[in-house]
Amino acid sequence: MQLYNKLSAKERSALIDEAGKDRLTISFYQYAKIGNPQVFRDTLFVKWESLDMLGRIYVANEGINAQLSLPADNFNAFKEHLDTISFLNDIRLNIAREQDNKSFLKLKVKVRDKIVADGLDDDTFDVTDIGVHLKAESFNKIIDDPNTVLIDMRNHYETEIGHFKNAVTPDVDTFRESLPIIEDDLKEHKDDKNLVMYCTGGIRCEKASAYFKHKGFKKVYQLEGGIIEYARQIEVDGLENKFRGKNFVFDERRGERISDDIISNCHQCAKPCDTHSNCANVACNLLFIQCESCKEATDNCCSTACKDIVSLPFEDQKTLRKGNPNSNKIFNKGRSENLIFKK
Repeated sequence: MQLYNKLSAKERSALIDEAGKDRLTISFYQYAKIGNPQVFRDTLFVKWESLDMLGRIYVANEGINAQLSLPADNFNAFKEHLDTISFLNDIRLNIAREQDNKSFLKLKVKVRDKIVADGLDDDTFDVTDIGVHLKAESFNKIIDDPNTVLIDMRNHYETEIGHFKNAVTPDVDTFRESLPIIEDDLKEHKDDKNLVMYCTGGIRCEKASAYFKHKGFKKVYQLEGGIIEYARQIEVDGLENKFRGKNFVFDERRGERISDDIISNCHQCAKPCDTHSNCANVACNLLFIQCESCKEATDNCCSTACKDIVSLPFEDQKTLRKGNPNSNKIFNKGRSENLIFKK
């Protein structure tokens, strides 16, 4: 029985073109107690591969975090399968506003220690004891309250291209970094301030809300379904859009436009731009904001040095990388001295 992806991204891309079917990009999460994550993972892989699903799914004792793509005509079968799983029955599915048939090119279902890395080691911390969920209309009202502190629970490269008006946007690289910073900044207001949080689809806020309740905060709220669901609700219900710019997403699209505002700039020339790119030098792979003019001028690279490398024959590039394993720099998200216009 095949339990792992065996096709390359290039092979999968060709199959998608050949099939000629529209695909849906969907995300969901659920905190739940899973006794044997490996068995659960294998079951999901077999079923979801049969539905021609692709994506990145994490399973842990604490639940599931899924970002995926599937043929639109398989959606009902996918939903019926979810409904057979007790803690996923009638789960809310965040359907992308901007669809791309190639948002994912592999099916990866992985067992992790946690579905959201939080850096916490606390047996008394209950991830299901969460704060109050807010729909878009209630969220819009409470963030106008002067007694509210609105916190963006995402990372710096996400908030740079889009965020809610007047939100606090911690300059962090990871979710785990933000928790102690926020707790320390608001330690004098555990009883009197509304602590309102938001993130991409809700999963980070869900854990953060439980964490801050655990730490003694009395008025803890989160945007239900995150920015993805907020964008859907304001459109359906005709509400004021208080989000500016793009919502960063973790697939090949890299972003969904929520408003027409462009609040960031090209990291190479400073022109208004909110399009993320990865450096074409695979030994670098730096994520940064790059306009089309700079992309053309630099061959989609972040620096002259990287441009010189990608101009070499592929075998020469491989030779340069041989014996030099990638450092943590390859995972940098918009942090490099080469990016002279990085805010």
